[in-house]
Amino acid sequence: MNARVPASVLNTADVLSHATQAWNNDITQRISDYITIPCKSPGFDADWHANGHIETVLREAASWVQAQKVPGLTLEVLRLTDAQGKPRTPVLFFEVPAHQHESKQTVLMYGHLDKQPEFNGWRNDLGPWTPKLETGSDGAARLYGRGGADDGYAVYASIAAIQALKAQNAPHPRIVGLIETCEESGSYDLLPYVDALKTRLGDVSLVVCLDSGAGNYDQLWLTSSLRGMVSGTLRVDILTEGVHSGDASGLVPSSFRIMRQVLDRLEDSATGRLLPASFHCEVPVDRLAQAQATAKILGDEVYKRFPWALADCGGSTAFALPTTTDPVEALINRTWKPTLSVTGAEGFPALKDAGNVLRPYTAFKLSLRTPPLVDAVATMNELKKLLEDNAPYQAKVTFQGGGAASGWNAPSTAPWLQNALDAASQAYYGAPCGYIGQGGTIPLMNMLEKGFPKAQMMVCGVLGPKSNAHGPNEFLHVDYAKKITAAVASVIAAHPSSDE
Repeated sequence: MNARVPASVLNTADVLSHATQAWNNDITQRISDYITIPCKSPGFDADWHANGHIETVLREAASWVQAQKVPGLTLEVLRLTDAQGKPRTPVLFFEVPAHQHESKQTVLMYGHLDKQPEFNGWRNDLGPWTPKLETGSDGAARLYGRGGADDGYAVYASIAAIQALKAQNAPHPRIVGLIETCEESGSYDLLPYVDALKTRLGDVSLVVCLDSGAGNYDQLWLTSSLRGMVSGTLRVDILTEGVHSGDASGLVPSSFRIMRQVLDRLEDSATGRLLPASFHCEVPVDRLAQAQATAKILGDEVYKRFPWALADCGGSTAFALPTTTDPVEALINRTWKPTLSVTGAEGFPALKDAGNVLRPYTAFKLSLRTPPLVDAVATMNELKKLLEDNAPYQAKVTFQGGGAASGWNAPSTAPWLQNALDAASQAYYGAPCGYIGQGGTIPLMNMLEKGFPKAQMMVCGVLGPKSNAHGPNEFLHVDYAKKITAAVASVIAAHPSSDE
């Protein structure tokens, strides 16, 4: 048997070599296979259970994990039903016992396998369900396709990190894995599983979540906060059927104009600022300081990384502009300010089919990002009242909530974790760990902090510049993923052996 390897002398070169080989020899292909399967989250595929795509990717992931033969690992697929007896989206749960480690605490590794829908605008040679491995101009490998980076790779990277520790016989605490299939729909199925697993999860002291982003691909990034989300469909009905616009316009108010009036209650269209005071919160001093430090690292790449449209401006061309070009303000705007996006519309014919008809209704799907410290359920209730009350022209205005998930502000980072993150970032990237808030939402983090208030959180991921999760041309930065796999192994190896 190999001699015990203390975490302090873990051979980081061997860890990275192990992670690199795992990705080169196996994981990249597994993710490619995963990309081909349209396992859309149940919020976008009402027939997910009958279609079987979620079942397929979960089973394939479970089979792969078992085939790795990690010493001591046990795995099961958990299935619950709701109060009406309907199946909830399944969860993969694995457990690896502690090895030569005195701590009785647990490391929880998290990821998800459900995906966002296809979206349009993919490059001609790319597609959401067609994986393509490509080397960029910077020499880095990128694997294109829906879900690879967000975040089908998580379960594979987690197991590879554990294997890297086992290869050096490194001591580590007990490790459990929780891989869900409802995250992109707001994780509404997850809490019943967390409740059912409460005793089996144990005393969680560290959460490793591989479902977040990175400010660049040059260092490890720890997510310091996440915005929440409130979603739903706002609909304005003025007629029961469409009528000739020449006959009715000027007398029958446009449902679209009424929609604009209703949204004006919520948002200042000139600035994008949301008007209700309760939707805002103060930015904590430490988060502002981190934003200032991150702005110095990233500079104008904070906003230049987005695919801005090129427009004709008085005979010359120029790119469209962001809300601000100040890097600090840009970081705060996308992480600590509430914002509204219209992500879908209904009631409109296609342009080629649009005749001279005044439409009977207009419906928008709204996505409202809330600051980390704002309660999403309370926001949902206030939003519904704000939008529905006293409708212009007594039109029928309804807001049907689709989901509410509160944001998350990370607890203070313990010295051991901060040191481990910096050491891992230096070892694998040659730069210190960066700290950045993210504008997206991971509902589990808020749940876990309430359930395990003393746990440390390593929330990170591969969603860096132009990776474009949820949109066209999503890609997984393979080289960054190899290093983040190694970094996770090093951080787990640095977990204190004492429970104090």
